[in-house]
Amino acid sequence: MGKIIDNYSELIYQTIGLSPTFQKNIIETVILIFIFIFIRFVLMAIVYRQTSDTKKRYHWRKSITYTVSIIGTLIVGRIWFQGFQSVATFFAIFAAGIAIALQDLIINIAGWLFIMWRRPFDVGDRIEVAGHAGDVIDKRIFVFILMEIGKWVDAEQSTGRIIHIPNGVVFRDSLANYSRGFTYIWNEIPILVTFESDWEKAKETLLKIANKHGEHLSNEAEKRIKNAAKKYMIFYNKLTPIVWTSVKDSGVMLTIRYLCDPRKRRSSEQAIWEDVLRTFANNNDIDFAYPTTRFYDNRQEGKSGTGGAN
Repeated sequence: MGKIIDNYSELIYQTIGLSPTFQKNIIETVILIFIFIFIRFVLMAIVYRQTSDTKKRYHWRKSITYTVSIIGTLIVGRIWFQGFQSVATFFAIFAAGIAIALQDLIINIAGWLFIMWRRPFDVGDRIEVAGHAGDVIDKRIFVFILMEIGKWVDAEQSTGRIIHIPNGVVFRDSLANYSRGFTYIWNEIPILVTFESDWEKAKETLLKIANKHGEHLSNEAEKRIKNAAKKYMIFYNKLTPIVWTSVKDSGVMLTIRYLCDPRKRRSSEQAIWEDVLRTFANNNDIDFAYPTTRFYDNRQEGKSGTGGAN
């Protein structure tokens, strides 16, 4: 059998110029690849049998894939670079060779190491970076993947597009994480009422509506802040809903400010607006304002102290 193999090896060498050593390396490499694929398959089968949690399966799949790939690369590298005395020497020469030609890839790998080590975000977090916002659905060695939100869709809901962002972007752009630390966001709903409306009554009414939909989050938010304060300098004096008052050209602006879950901003805003519409419809002394043209006669409508009617 050995003689037959030697004959075939010699024939291949004479035909296409592949030396017996090179042929041996190719065969060993292919065998090792199949072995590592089989090992990964067995490990994943064990994981899938032990847990049905999607997030745990995802993390195990990534960990097993990276571990098997690194070990496989080291072993295969030793096959092809047997002349080197150590793996360190091999990686030093390998790194020097690719550093010039593959700068972007190196930056992306460094970004991946930073993401895995410092964990500025994790799968499932909602983030915004480099002008893109979305939910992280995967992290890979060169890119991380977002399910996009916003753009032409209101209230930061999903657009349905998947965005691949190079890992190196974490070194070049600021990154906002909706899901870390505080975990809630402040949302504001501006409501403009006419100058003739009873704005104080309107403000009191809006505050009741805001408390109805947002006050239950305050206690939970306080707990989250206490936990987040152990790591970040986060503090708020007031977490309950509030209504701010200001004056605009067309009326009195009453702005509802309340806490909400980032993924429920649109639904919470809808619920508040529906209550506002129903309540205002039942109050004759409160009306919405909008840009209008008005003719004002101070002598008839103004205060007596300003030269108006007595």
